Amino acid sequence: MIYRPLYVDKIMAYTDTPFIKILTGVRRCGKSTILKMIMEQLKTQRNIPENRIVSCRYDSMEYENITAKQMYAQLKERLSPLGRTYIFLDEVQEVDGWERVVNSLASDFDVDLYITGSNSRMMSSEISTYLTGRYVSFRIFTLSFGEYLMFKKQYADVGSPKNELADYVRLGGFPATHLRNYSQDEVYTIVRDIYNSTIFSDIVRRSQVRKIDQLERVVRYTFNNVGNTFSAKSVSDYLKAEHRALDNETVYSYLEKLEKAYLIHRCYRCDLQGKEILKTQEKFYLADTALRYSILGYNADSAAAGLENVVYLELCRRGYTVYVGKFGNFEIDFTAVRQNEKLYVQVTQEIRSEKTEKREYDRLLEIRDNYPKYVLTTDEFSGGNYEGIKTMHIADFLLSSEY
Repeated sequence: MIYRPLYVDKIMAYTDTPFIKILTGVRRCGKSTILKMIMEQLKTQRNIPENRIVSCRYDSMEYENITAKQMYAQLKERLSPLGRTYIFLDEVQEVDGWERVVNSLASDFDVDLYITGSNSRMMSSEISTYLTGRYVSFRIFTLSFGEYLMFKKQYADVGSPKNELADYVRLGGFPATHLRNYSQDEVYTIVRDIYNSTIFSDIVRRSQVRKIDQLERVVRYTFNNVGNTFSAKSVSDYLKAEHRALDNETVYSYLEKLEKAYLIHRCYRCDLQGKEILKTQEKFYLADTALRYSILGYNADSAAAGLENVVYLELCRRGYTVYVGKFGNFEIDFTAVRQNEKLYVQVTQEIRSEKTEKREYDRLLEIRDNYPKYVLTTDEFSGGNYEGIKTMHIADFLLSSEY
């Protein structure tokens, strides 16, 4: 196992507190492995004996068709009489009524609970209904650029970050795809399997979607328009042009299901002058850039959208709430807010002309506040400041500790 301190250290800070620790995220992003890392930390760093650590993986056939009552009885039977029991429940959403089991265990016994899940049953809106005030939630993402480089060092020579960035965007960050030196085709085969299991297990089967071809057309449209603002009407109009009628409400429903399965992230627009959230013409970003390429095929023309996607995910990893900033008649790619902090980010693949340079910088210069502003690019000689706006290579930004 390759240690992922970004998550393990953050979660371990809540060990032995009354809060239930909930890890959510897209399938195969590493949640189960992070649970194992925490168990290992408990044994080696806190000297917790093996018999006080209980672990169950509920997507295993061992627990197929288990009821909430049976789940509660089995876990109760395994509690240690010699002190606090540390309970790790993986993919717990597979059990109907898991919330009541977890709530009862936390109320009735001396336990420290850690659970993971991959679909809508684990969304904060669902969890809060049953566990109000009793949990802390951690969103787990696929590998960051820094983690990707760390994984790759285990099996291959690693070049400079600027040279490695293209491979990271192209191959994505699902941990399973970076355990050895897989070819691009092998990576995309693994990612397609993750995609298919998510679509059919977490969306089609669970939500009883009957028109799978319609869902997949919405998926393909969304994947092909990463970083573009669009609405349900845009998708509906596009499908009508292809003689595939689909009403706006159905499109909204499919987008919501994709979001609840953690395949896509919805990025709202924010009016920077009126300071209000605009719930029209949102952008969507993927849980991992390899999802797009594994389904639609790799196209060098899509690299700009991939770069924007990895910057968006990195801001989310660092705890920012990210919006598309609307200022007058133009947009800022990202306005990222974290407590009292804020920063503005423009992402452009290259600045090849004065016109491009003026467009990227002038938008940020219009914003008259003192929060940090960045223009990110892949230009070889990017760097420096322009009237207070910092220019950085995207690779440097992804690895930076300054924001």
